[in-house]
Amino acid sequence: MSDRVTADQVRRYRLRAQQLDRAEDPARAATDAAVLDVGVQDTGPDGALWALALRGVPVSAGAWPDGLAMAWSVRGAPHAYRRADLPAVQRALRPYSDADAGKRIYDAAKPLRAAGIRPVDALGRVARTMREVVVEPTGKGALSTRMTAELDEPYLRWCRPCGATHMFEMPFRLGALHAGLELEPGTSPPVLRRSPGFPDAQVGAVDRDAGGPRDGGGAPVDDGPHDLVRGVLHLLGPVTPKDVAAFLDAPVADVTRRWPGDAVEVEVDGASASVLAEDLPALLAATDPPRDGTGPVVRLLGPYDLFLQARDRHVLVPDPARAKALWPVLGRPGAVLAGGEVVGTWRPRSRGRRLALELDPWVPWDEGLRRAVTAQHERLAAFRGADPA
Repeated sequence: MSDRVTADQVRRYRLRAQQLDRAEDPARAATDAAVLDVGVQDTGPDGALWALALRGVPVSAGAWPDGLAMAWSVRGAPHAYRRADLPAVQRALRPYSDADAGKRIYDAAKPLRAAGIRPVDALGRVARTMREVVVEPTGKGALSTRMTAELDEPYLRWCRPCGATHMFEMPFRLGALHAGLELEPGTSPPVLRRSPGFPDAQVGAVDRDAGGPRDGGGAPVDDGPHDLVRGVLHLLGPVTPKDVAAFLDAPVADVTRRWPGDAVEVEVDGASASVLAEDLPALLAATDPPRDGTGPVVRLLGPYDLFLQARDRHVLVPDPARAKALWPVLGRPGAVLAGGEVVGTWRPRSRGRRLALELDPWVPWDEGLRRAVTAQHERLAAFRGADPA
């Protein structure tokens, strides 16, 4: 019989697994954060560095530590990783199959297949070509122009907004890390550069079926500390294969084929999901809200914080109207998290050096919670080098 847990327990478990309950430690290394194993999305004004600051890492806006690198990765979005991990991250980000490669590159797959080119082979060619082109830091526009000149028709499309022919966007983004390229933080449009020490043998090595290791039963061997299926199970569990597939933009069949043998089933408010066996005790023990001093842990999560990236949104925010407010099509707010519960939203309002917050409480906030939110407002202002207003 499966263990039964509540949505409250799931949220509290995730808060702790993602280290959102850690206090800042000035001696902590910038690379000391579990979320860096799967990547920290760098979208929005505060992005990856604020997500790390919320997890007790001593960083500030715009000051990228040398030990961190940024690359286009999951869903084509920019993510922060430990620079030393980039070769292992590249291996973990290889598509699980040609069907997976086709799904990840969206509308680029159709013309490639029509020309007899497998999407996974196309990604390899894009990566090798990018590596040849980028010998010094190169802006995205200049690289796009060079890539358009180097590649033939199935790789290209007419872009009406640009009024020009250039590469499909997703092969361009996803090919970059397979080329051993990282993004220069703080550049807009992005500037790409070669990642120091990236192995030449891994450039364009995208096809897992080209000699990839398998265990005795024929199942794929996992990708070690950066295995994305295991990483999502650990940091966002309990989840289903469908949840993980949606997070990765991968086919459910491929995720199911790679499902870890040590994943155990639980019931979350009656619905089946899985968690890694080693994480089950922590999940079952998450009966009380994580505390910080005299009250629950309070954090101002950025709009794309990993905690909010879980695909089982009904577990995070059961009320459909509130879910719509937190995840609109355009212009997401941040979330006010208190003890594992989303209790409102926030938006920054800057005027010069002064930073105000537009707050939308979803439930009555007692004086303790208001003080905690004020303290987090001051923390965000200090992170930005601003004054709270």
